[in-house]
Amino acid sequence: MSTQSARKIELAPATVSEHDGVRYLHLGTPWVQGAMRLRKPQTLELEYIQRMMAWMLLRPEAQLSRGHAVQLGLGAGAITRFCHGTMRMKTTVVELNNSVIGVCRAFFHLPHDSARLKIIEGNAAEYAADAARADTVEVLCVDLYDHDAASPVLDSTAFYRDCHRLLSDGGVMSVNLFGRDASFLRSAKRIAAAFGADRVRSLQPTKEGNTIVIAVKNAEVPDRETLAARAQNVEERFKLPARKWLRMIRTLPEFETALALANAGTTE
Repeated sequence: MSTQSARKIELAPATVSEHDGVRYLHLGTPWVQGAMRLRKPQTLELEYIQRMMAWMLLRPEAQLSRGHAVQLGLGAGAITRFCHGTMRMKTTVVELNNSVIGVCRAFFHLPHDSARLKIIEGNAAEYAADAARADTVEVLCVDLYDHDAASPVLDSTAFYRDCHRLLSDGGVMSVNLFGRDASFLRSAKRIAAAFGADRVRSLQPTKEGNTIVIAVKNAEVPDRETLAARAQNVEERFKLPARKWLRMIRTLPEFETALALANAGTTE
């Protein structure tokens, strides 16, 4: 679908609410699309957003803040503020809904474009599919839900293959999925088809049901000892709960088993 035709779709307007020191983004419903703690705008308020940063475990320490970070879907700009402001990375965002961009700039401390930051009002599928952008991204965060938040807007094997092509060798991707039904496993297998099952990992679902999948392009997932050292480094440098992420990481067969147990009404 082209950007022009996509814009003909009526996009839900972005709205804002506040409670107990936290500002929330909505798209025409009470469903929370993002959040920012007013006194600490650079911190990652929502747990699933914190877990979206688990890609940090798949990057060598020396390369952690290097390269180009791209977010497909802006939300409340938390990952953008963190990658651009805290990690000092070159950062690009692709967001279709112009009202989300405007509200983020007005209410969520989103900076205007600069040498290190570019906000693109456009279609994420077209951005990823552009062959001219192949091998230009080191970190890709995908969080593409509409106002209904029922399933990812883009979730095909072809889309994930475009994401794979977008990344440079050793580049990493994190994807937000809902992990408590069969649609999660379908999505995870599509990611595995694009990246290779041995290069894909999943974290356990949050209490809200968000499950983060991380993948690395053309590189091995490090062993547990290396991951543990990287987790400690992430906690010390960026104050994120990376050692907790490490305890949650599963391979594809493991989260297939976990889903089967959940569907059978049992717990691990």
